[in-house]
Amino acid sequence: MRRFYTAVAAVPEDGAWRITLDGRPVRTPKRASLTLPTAALAAAVAEEWDAQGDKILPATMPMTGLANAAIDHVQPDPQAFAAGLAAYAESDLVCYRADTPADLAARQSTAWDPFVAFALRRYDAALRVTAGITHVAQDAAAVQRLAAALRSTDAWKLAAMQPLVTIAGSLVIALALAEGEVDADAAFAAGHLDELYQAEKWGDDAEATAARTARRAAFEAAARFLSLLDATSAGTISRG
Repeated sequence: MRRFYTAVAAVPEDGAWRITLDGRPVRTPKRASLTLPTAALAAAVAEEWDAQGDKILPATMPMTGLANAAIDHVQPDPQAFAAGLAAYAESDLVCYRADTPADLAARQSTAWDPFVAFALRRYDAALRVTAGITHVAQDAAAVQRLAAALRSTDAWKLAAMQPLVTIAGSLVIALALAEGEVDADAAFAAGHLDELYQAEKWGDDAEATAARTARRAAFEAAARFLSLLDATSAGTISRG
């Protein structure tokens, strides 16, 4: 789509911020108003629209994409959306360890044991750890406590949690990031420990590197989206 506007603004409206283009409200793919809950997030979305050239490229607008997802796909039924993410607790990455080689097993313990400890300390969720790929059933109470953490999360944060959980392959890593226990770099590295280990040992091809770079960009965008939800700034943001 060609760019059809000059001025971008984020306008305060009833405690939220509505994105406008030349004074007209932006709509999500399902035709809802693109209205954001914090001024910081609204500013970031407005910046994405303002940065577009002659053509609008959605791939360069991750904050807008996550906001659209929150409004169109999460807000209609946050509990159902949360349930889908909670299922990751039943087979969380940090619970499945290698028994060999020894250096990989040690690296996994060093990186992942703190996440297991976090789940117990923060949510009273005692996770069972195993070696190998054979499924280990988690305690139902532990799974429910982690699920409850998601159910208490609003639609905006759930929209950001979705890529964090799926890219890391771990609900626990995503929750630790959301709670400020780790930063995005550490969380991404923990979720890709095995892949990074293999690349270190055997080398990496261009396709694998490009795919990991794309996943990292999406992961960092989701982490930034979360941080902007917690930012406290106010005002009218206008450009153009």
